[in-house]
Amino acid sequence: MTEAQRRPSQRALALIAGATLLFLAGCASGPRGGRDGAEANPPGNLGQVPDAEPRIESIRSSGGTSKPYVVMGRSYVPIVDDRPFRESGLASWYGTKFHRQSTASGEPYDMYAMTAAHKTLPLPSYVRVRNPANGREAIVRVNDRGPFRDDRIIDLSYTAALKLDLLRGVAPVEIERITNDDIRTGAWRRGNGDGTQFAQQAAPAARPIQVAAVDSVAVPVALTAPVASTPRVETMEVATLPPMTPVAVPPQASLDASPSPAGPQPGASPSAGFWVQLGAFSQRDGAVRFQQQVAREMPGLAPSLNVFSERGVHRIQAGPYASRDLARDAADQVRNGLQLAPVIVERR
Repeated sequence: MTEAQRRPSQRALALIAGATLLFLAGCASGPRGGRDGAEANPPGNLGQVPDAEPRIESIRSSGGTSKPYVVMGRSYVPIVDDRPFRESGLASWYGTKFHRQSTASGEPYDMYAMTAAHKTLPLPSYVRVRNPANGREAIVRVNDRGPFRDDRIIDLSYTAALKLDLLRGVAPVEIERITNDDIRTGAWRRGNGDGTQFAQQAAPAARPIQVAAVDSVAVPVALTAPVASTPRVETMEVATLPPMTPVAVPPQASLDASPSPAGPQPGASPSAGFWVQLGAFSQRDGAVRFQQQVAREMPGLAPSLNVFSERGVHRIQAGPYASRDLARDAADQVRNGLQLAPVIVERR
């Protein structure tokens, strides 16, 4: 191919690349990392910034931000109704790099406001974001699209990340949509009620952080092997959790016909090894009911089901497993059998 023949191809590639950049630049939530930093002298009272105040805002049924779209070869179909929505996965944040730039909704991004970006939730909408590591919660207004990374479910504003103590980088969160019906009835002010479990989003096979999820929402699988006395430390796809206090599971009349989960006795410590987490609840009763439901639907998993509690968070986990691979196999069975999204955690 001659030099003259190459030039048109090069120009065409340049035009395609330029068009792609323009598309992403028009949306503050284009592909980006979370650590783009804060201003040199940010306001000193950001921890006191109030959460977004949910109010009923119209949702377009078609067109505009409700129209299906494609970014980096992947198609996304926005939600256009008032359905409940819960999700668990990784959150990142963005700061000065996109401050005052236009968002997908047309509003300027304000890193000091309580806002967020999501790939499919209506624009605008409201979500409650929870950091399971410390129990902090914040309500943000979703007004942008993103993050366009398979391993992340939400991009937070700088202030929202600060209030949730997520400024150190990418971290696991749980999000719950506040629907218009919740706003009308005032139900959103009561939090999560009995602590309904959150759905989990799949994470990629490898990434340089210590958290991993499988796909959608999950349920248990039978214990497959004893755990070695000294489990190895994983640096990917595993969340390392501190010991937590087990919760005794009282019998419930409404579930007498279901198998009784054989959880640990009160005061016992969870064994070291790999565990498959099926859900996290803000209320103990919700966790216990979910544990019993799982035991009823997957009797083979019942002996390995436990409820562990720490700092107001009640986690349902199955295990322990001798290796991450065994835990992953169990998580796959749970995901396929109950359409849940288990998370693999390691206890040392």
